[in-house]
Amino acid sequence: MKFKSALVALFVAAFVLLAGCRTSPVYNVYNAPVMVTGTKPYTSGDVEKAIIRAGASLGWQIRKVAPGKLIGTLFIRSHMAEVDIAYGKDKYDIRYRNSNNLNYDGIKIHSNYNGWIQNLDNAIKRELLSL
Repeated sequence: MKFKSALVALFVAAFVLLAGCRTSPVYNVYNAPVMVTGTKPYTSGDVEKAIIRAGASLGWQIRKVAPGKLIGTLFIRSHMAEVDIAYGKDKYDIRYRNSNNLNYDGIKIHSNYNGWIQNLDNAIKRELLSL
C-alpha cells in the first residue's frame, strides 16, 4: 500500500512539474497595420517613437539598429526574450530573435513568451492611436 501511495505521489509531482513547462508555437506579428485616429500627418519616425514608448511601458528595452529596424529585449526573472521589430509608416512586424530559459526548440516556446508579445503588440496599437 505504501508503494502505491509513493507511486501516485511521484506521478502527481511529475505531472505538476511538466504542467509548469507548457509550450506553444512561437507567436509572431506580421504586417500589422499602423492605425491612427488623428488626421495629422505622421512619419515612420513617429511610428518608431510610438513603438519605443509602448515597449518601455512594459519593461522592454528597445534599441534602434538601422532605419526601420529595432531590437526589443525583455528580462523577467531568469528569462530573456528578444525580438526583431521592423516598421514603416504603414505596418510593423514583431518576430522572435532569441531567448534564454524559455524552452525554445525552433518551433515552440514557453507560452508566457506569446503573452508578452501579444501585450507588446497591443501596447504598440494603443500608442499608434495617439498619433
